[in-house]
Amino acid sequence: MNRYDGVKVLITGAGSGIGRATAIRLVSEEAAVFAVDRTEDGLAETVRSASGPGRIVPHVADVTDEPAVVEAVRAAAAELGGIDVLVNVAGIHKTTPIDTLSVEDLHRLFSVNLVGTALFCREALRHLPDRTGVIVNIASSAATQGNPYMTAYSASKGAVLAFSLSLAAEVVGRGIRVVPISPGTVATPLTSGNVIPDGLDARYFGRIRSLLGSAAPEQIAGVIAFAASPDGGYITGAEIRADGGSGA
Repeated sequence: MNRYDGVKVLITGAGSGIGRATAIRLVSEEAAVFAVDRTEDGLAETVRSASGPGRIVPHVADVTDEPAVVEAVRAAAAELGGIDVLVNVAGIHKTTPIDTLSVEDLHRLFSVNLVGTALFCREALRHLPDRTGVIVNIASSAATQGNPYMTAYSASKGAVLAFSLSLAAEVVGRGIRVVPISPGTVATPLTSGNVIPDGLDARYFGRIRSLLGSAAPEQIAGVIAFAASPDGGYITGAEIRADGGSGA
């Protein structure tokens, strides 16, 4: 399927995990992708891994740096000749038991997960075309499901979800769609490097994890590719849960 022939896409967090898988998927469907990440090496590997009729342009930027975000979006519009789709994947994850939760933890999680997403949305909306523009924001099943030791992370992703739903209502008059996607557990570097505190009752996690196991990044990329394409053209302001049934 070449649903993205001629479509110009900006993806954050494209240097690994879901962001990399999404960039690779959309390039295979003929998209022109502007791939943003804070790690040059990660972006280089994404570029090497992408193949197909589309093309990919790497750009190093920190999503928490407002001037860098402004410049990244300006560069994307200039390099691609506009922006049709924004996919906000960049995020961080950290387990934070409440007795050790710090203000620094809160600031960092909200700065990357919420503020970075909001800044890219603000800037990209200056370029997204009316009636066909799309924003996909990656939230998490943790936004609406209790997770021990993840109060700060869950709150930051809950903020992404709430932000996305309200933004959808704000821009619906322009015909721009905003779709939040909430994955469950995904096998990415983001989760593999997570440290689980001592004393964790694993029985609780058995309740909230899918019996299908962790998703592959490519599976979530497939959901993103659908949501941002004309196939998902009547979806806006509604969360898509890609959690393997863990919330059922």
